[in-house]
Amino acid sequence: MEHVAIMKRSWKHIEKILSGEKNIESRWYSMKCRPWNLIKKGEKIYFKDSGGVIRIKAEVNKVLQFDGLVSKEVQEILNKYGKDIGIQKDQSKEFFERFKNKKYCILVFLNNITEIKPFDINKTGFGMMSAWITVDSISKIKK
Repeated sequence: MEHVAIMKRSWKHIEKILSGEKNIESRWYSMKCRPWNLIKKGEKIYFKDSGGVIRIKAEVNKVLQFDGLVSKEVQEILNKYGKDIGIQKDQSKEFFERFKNKKYCILVFLNNITEIKPFDINKTGFGMMSAWITVDSISKIKK
């Protein structure tokens, strides 16, 4: 499988991935959502900012999933992995407030991060607000 992670532009996560400041992609949910149980080591992830084009790809090195989280466990995940998620120390409290009531977390460890020739995708059928797309091959949705 191949994946497209759609990032919030204002958080500048693509820049953080490219600089090496962020090497774990985290997704936090109240209910199980993509890519829960759909992503595994060796698969490719393509990254794009919302409204933008795909600019980088990476390989999945490892996946950790946490369920039934309580706020204490959210804090423990942030303490242990926050720096690699791309959260700076002065942002810790803000991100804890954002995630403290989430019940599910997926951590996707990235390697072989590569800047690629930008391209757009067709999100038809995935929902306008979709933040994660999983396909057999990126070529199926590449414009």
